[in-house]
Amino acid sequence: MIINIINNQDISLKDISTRPGVYRMLNGDSDILYVGKAGNLKNRVSSYFNKSAGLAPKTRALMANTRQIDITVTRTEAEALVLENNLIKEHRPRYNILLRDDKSYPYIYLSSEQAFPRLRFHRGARKGKGRYFGPFPNAGSVRRTLNLMQKLFQVRSCEDSVFNNRSRPCLQYQIKRCSAPCVGYITQEDYRRDIEHAVMFLEGRNDQVIDALYEPMQKAADALDFEKAAHYRDQISNLRKVQEHELMSNLKGDIDIVAVAENAGMACVQIFFIRAGVNLGNRAFFPGHTRDASCEEILRAFLTQYYLGQGRQRRIPGEIILSHDIEETDLLADVLAEESGHKVAIRSRVRGDKSRRVDMAIENAHLSLEAKLSSRDSQAQRLASLAKLLNMTDLERIECFDISHTQGNQTVASCVVYGSSGLVNSDYRRFNINSITPGDDYAAMHQALERRYTRVQKEEGVLPDLVLIDGGKGQTRRAREALLELQLDYIRVVGVAKGPARRAGQEKLILADEHATMQLSPGSPALHLIQQIRDEAHRFAITGHRQRRKKKATESMLEDIPGVGSKRRQGLLRHFGGLQGVRRAGIEDLAGVPGINRQLARKIYDRLHDT
Repeated sequence: MIINIINNQDISLKDISTRPGVYRMLNGDSDILYVGKAGNLKNRVSSYFNKSAGLAPKTRALMANTRQIDITVTRTEAEALVLENNLIKEHRPRYNILLRDDKSYPYIYLSSEQAFPRLRFHRGARKGKGRYFGPFPNAGSVRRTLNLMQKLFQVRSCEDSVFNNRSRPCLQYQIKRCSAPCVGYITQEDYRRDIEHAVMFLEGRNDQVIDALYEPMQKAADALDFEKAAHYRDQISNLRKVQEHELMSNLKGDIDIVAVAENAGMACVQIFFIRAGVNLGNRAFFPGHTRDASCEEILRAFLTQYYLGQGRQRRIPGEIILSHDIEETDLLADVLAEESGHKVAIRSRVRGDKSRRVDMAIENAHLSLEAKLSSRDSQAQRLASLAKLLNMTDLERIECFDISHTQGNQTVASCVVYGSSGLVNSDYRRFNINSITPGDDYAAMHQALERRYTRVQKEEGVLPDLVLIDGGKGQTRRAREALLELQLDYIRVVGVAKGPARRAGQEKLILADEHATMQLSPGSPALHLIQQIRDEAHRFAITGHRQRRKKKATESMLEDIPGVGSKRRQGLLRHFGGLQGVRRAGIEDLAGVPGINRQLARKIYDRLHDT
């Protein structure tokens, strides 16, 4: 389906499907400017034309150059995500975060050299000894899967340097995400069995894992080891609840799916390219002179012109699946086999997943043709700039921390969240910092991150791709240490140190992973984004600190009085309208408050008038 844009106005939004899929924005020269995905294509594409939505600068610039939107419908949003990734890698649109090669795909890596193997996130060259599971659509998919693996099988994810130097279990053990092999809480044999089950799970053999867990559960129950039996029972229960979200297709090998649609004298031929079982995208063609021709005739003419003479360039697949029967398929298959150097099968009558793929290609051909017939009668830029600056391929969520206090008192840490659509106020969090030396910002930062991400892991929340720290090397180092303790070493940490005289535009970035610093030009879009997020974290922290300080000033004089608890304190403040009203009250007035007798009223009066 193609939408033509005239004067930045849509002319066929009503024709867009509400199903998931991928959309590509093209300029006047048909160059792809942007590739995006959506769970509801109509809602997503329509949002670009909503004047009240307040488009980001990048989006406004994108729409100013867009003259056409090409849409592909998919079966699931996950499939749209994979397709989006493939298209971005192929076309390298200027408004997308660019994934250069196959290294952009993240994997799960299972090491094989240790006595207690480790499961971890991996991106890059696959040279280590062990097994790689993937590729996954994005980093979030890997992290969700790893989180599930730790929950189900309690396999370690820590670095070897951490593992080899533990003297007691870490937080992962306490939140039941690791069996603590580092301190001998599980035997090597039992741990290896958990690893085998984890591998079976990653291979999609869930039923076999469940069958394998029944026997030890029964043995533990017979031995009256009910705690261990309950552990196996919970594993089985959780496995049964797991739904496979990443499985795209049962297709294997190289396949082209070719479908045709015809209407009102025009025709559209849609090709879906499947390589090694992966959907690499699709393309629509509009052959000329198709009036009064049947779909079979159009398809046959297209196949001969498209494939013949292009074998080496086009990489003719081993199988071509058609939406309609055509004549002389055997002859055409023989010619294509001779040109490509391998056997080629051409068929139209298929079942199962192949049949569903043909239906999807036919639907896309009809949608593209309808759009063709119908046409005939800017925040994101800074996020992309920051991702490029930090050489990150996945940058969808940023969390920033700041500390605020007055001479070490009433310390408050803030956490603000920035997503692909801007600041996510609903995810903001504050932490009242206690049990540290007053004024120790390093300890406060460590405590804030530890509390934040311990809870996120426990509640299976969303983890960020990047953590910004409003502070220098000390705060950044302690933040990094907190993440390492939680085995969240894959999260990037960047400190934002204020420039001379705290002048805006002269901030230095402290790259914790690289042990380096960086200073951006004052006009850098990436710096503007960092300043926006940092300033929001600072504002949120100061607001929280002021509220806590105000509350302390209001209640501190009453807190130290024996017999005046939280409810009586609130009752007094409510009755007299604040601390000043309480101080002006006499003993008889105080004794008139519910819950306050004359003896306690005397204590309150004496305490407030002690000076």
